[in-house]
Amino acid sequence: MAYSLSRRLFIRQASLVSAASITVPTLLSAQSRKSELDPTVLGHNGFQYRVVPGWGVLDAGKNPVNDCHEMVQDAKGRIILLTNETKNNILIYDKSGKLLESWGHSYPGGHGLTLGGEGNDQYLLLCDTDRHQVIKTDLKGRELMKIEYPKETGRYDYPAQYKPTESAINPVNGDIYVADGYGLNYVMQYDKTGKLIRYWGGKGETNDTFDCCHGIVVDHRVAANPTLLITDRRHNALKRFTLDGRYVSTIALPGSYVCRPVIHGSTIYAAVFRSTSDAYPDSGYITILDKNDRVISTPGGSEPIYQDGKLAEQRKDRSSSVFLHPHDVSVDEDDSIYVAQWASKKTYPIKLERVA
Repeated sequence: MAYSLSRRLFIRQASLVSAASITVPTLLSAQSRKSELDPTVLGHNGFQYRVVPGWGVLDAGKNPVNDCHEMVQDAKGRIILLTNETKNNILIYDKSGKLLESWGHSYPGGHGLTLGGEGNDQYLLLCDTDRHQVIKTDLKGRELMKIEYPKETGRYDYPAQYKPTESAINPVNGDIYVADGYGLNYVMQYDKTGKLIRYWGGKGETNDTFDCCHGIVVDHRVAANPTLLITDRRHNALKRFTLDGRYVSTIALPGSYVCRPVIHGSTIYAAVFRSTSDAYPDSGYITILDKNDRVISTPGGSEPIYQDGKLAEQRKDRSSSVFLHPHDVSVDEDDSIYVAQWASKKTYPIKLERVA
């Protein structure tokens, strides 16, 4: 009897150990899969993020937004948003999403927002597609300079042909580059006083022309050889040019109707307002490129896959409902991403905190 009990106890213990040896790895595997498929985590390859609930949401009766077009971060760490809502074109947040300040009532086509200068001497360049101007202001909203339509190029017959979407500033000499993305698709280079130096581009299908040169930035990651990255949105690409406008190369982003490139550290970030077609609503996401100009993560979109050295067409991840039409990003010192959205039901910006 004692032998029978001992034998049964041994068999029971052995079964439990055997079951545990199967169950623990199975549970761990299931947890791993759950993490990989967690819909609250966006992105790929070590650039993964979670949404911060309710960040930046304000009382729409007091501080409304319409299209949230672009965002930058100033030297004090404040997040500055440009909207084309003239009750308050500029909303200034702290990193927690608290509203610090608002100003601006005269930018109905407020579209491009670029930060220049250093420290207490920082300033903004606002591209207004309705005013057909680029306006330089201080951080309190005082207008310092206006760049009118580039009549001196001989390409423009009247101001309404000029609809600048973005500007960029060369930090070395203060030169200003303006992309006329919604107008005639020329890129203008001005000195810091607003005097035209040269222009290039125009609408076309060649390497040195554009179909919606929506965004522009000075790429200073190679300090000895800074270049320009310019969006060619309807061709799903970023194009690299020298600082004096000579074409260098193209970064193909098939499927991605990209807005403007934003450089943070060695990485390029950009909002993609629509994917596969610029007529496909609510299909946007974020794209992230490494120092070699290869897409490494697509928060809200399909995983980037390269075949024979070429990026496969990307599209919105329909299991994610975070984004509708992302229009710009700003990246802070914690690698958090702030996302402004166009035509997205007048929603406030989204903050993504990096988790990997």
